[in-house]
Amino acid sequence: MPLAHAGAFRNWSGRQNRQCPEGQDERMKWNIDPTHSQVAFSVKHLGISTVRGSFGQLSGTIDEQDGRVEGAEAKIDIASISTNQQGRDDHLRGADFFDVTTYPTAHFSLTKADRHGDELTVTGDLSIRGVTKSVVLKGELAGPAKDPWGNTKVSASVEGKISRKAWGLTWNQTLETGGLLVSDDVKLTIDVQAVAAA
Repeated sequence: MPLAHAGAFRNWSGRQNRQCPEGQDERMKWNIDPTHSQVAFSVKHLGISTVRGSFGQLSGTIDEQDGRVEGAEAKIDIASISTNQQGRDDHLRGADFFDVTTYPTAHFSLTKADRHGDELTVTGDLSIRGVTKSVVLKGELAGPAKDPWGNTKVSASVEGKISRKAWGLTWNQTLETGGLLVSDDVKLTIDVQAVAAA
């Protein structure tokens, strides 16, 4: 079943300017380009500073039919996490946080997309550590454009805030002041560039 407001992405392919033979549906698939895509995050540390990190390995697809997005899926390799500090990264990969041995990947599945001009709001199911919760992210679209090798590409940049404890990421330490070492709120920023599949 097509997503609600799925025409949000139809300008990407420019297919509104092309005609399909009567009775035939036009389908198109976009593949996320991992070289030019990233999932980044930031949290407050000690309540006074910000720690930033990212996941370096991301893959996925976006499926269109007749200019409507029929679905979008993304997979994140949790072991690819980096905060530029090896000890902290190892802790995040361990059982206190992501437990990558048991849960090596996180998944995002789009359920709704709304577009107003270049502004975009997406709703989807985010699965981390075996827990799935709905999230809402806002941002913008850009493209299509062709790279120097003739590949048609589009991009989306969205962000939002989630509560990490909703996914079982509850590890923390209480400070002398009564505050917490790491904030519960996590800011997510997802930058995706996708290429038209051959």
